[in-house]
Amino acid sequence: MTGQLSRIIKKREKMLKMGEKVNTDDLLSILLDATKNDIHEGSGLSMEEVIDECKLFYSAGADSTARLLVWTVVCLSKHSDWQSRAREEVLQVMGNKDIDCEKLNQLKIITMILNEVLRLYPPAPLLLRATSKKMKLGNLAIPAWVHLTMPVIFHNHDTEIWGEDAKEFNPQRFWDGISNATKGSPVFIPFSWGQRTCIGQNLALIEARMAVAMILQNFSLELSPSYLHAPEFYFFLRPQYGAKIIMHDL
Repeated sequence: MTGQLSRIIKKREKMLKMGEKVNTDDLLSILLDATKNDIHEGSGLSMEEVIDECKLFYSAGADSTARLLVWTVVCLSKHSDWQSRAREEVLQVMGNKDIDCEKLNQLKIITMILNEVLRLYPPAPLLLRATSKKMKLGNLAIPAWVHLTMPVIFHNHDTEIWGEDAKEFNPQRFWDGISNATKGSPVFIPFSWGQRTCIGQNLALIEARMAVAMILQNFSLELSPSYLHAPEFYFFLRPQYGAKIIMHDL
C-alpha cells in the first residue's frame, strides 16, 4: 500500500507543478497543502506522515466499517427475530423508498443492533497507546515511552459489566441507551475515547445504518450451512473462514 500511495502522491504533485486542473477539495490535496508548511515553515506534515494518514483513513474509514457490516449481516442471519424487527422498523420509517438520511436517527432498533455488534465483534479489538512523558493513571506510575494495550474486546465480554449474557447477542440491552447498558461506566469504546476518539465515528455509523437499512429493504438473510463461526484477529476482527450468507429477494 505504501508504494501505491507514493505513486499516487507523486502523480498528483506532478499534475500540480504542470498546472493541470485537479480536485483541490479532496483529502489528498488537503494533506499535500500541509506538506508545504513543512517545507516553508518547518512545521506541518512530512511526506511519510501524509502516506501514513492516507493509510489510516483507508483502513479506519473503509475496512473497519466493512467489518462492522459483515458481522452485522452474520448476526442478523443467525437471529431471525431481530432481523424481522429491524426490517419492520425500516419499512415503517422509510417504506420501500430510497433511504432518507434525515430519518436515520429514527432507526432505534438498527442502532441497538449495531451497538451490540460493536460490543461483541469490535473491528479494532485492541487500542494501542504510548506515553510521551511520565504520568500517573490512578495510583499507577508509568514512565515515558511505555506502550500500553487496552483489550477492548475483554471489557466488552465481561459478565461483571454486561451480565451473565455478556457473550450472547442481545441488542435489547441498549434499549435505554449506552450509559444505562454500561451502568454509567465508560467501558463501551469501540471508536476509542477522549481526545483521540475516532474522527470518522459519526460517518461510520451513518454509513452502517444506511447500508443495513438498504439490505433489509431488499433481502432476507440466512446463514449458509457451510458457515463456520470463527472470529479471527488479523489487524481487524474478521470471520476466519469468511461470511457465507444466503440472500433472498423480497
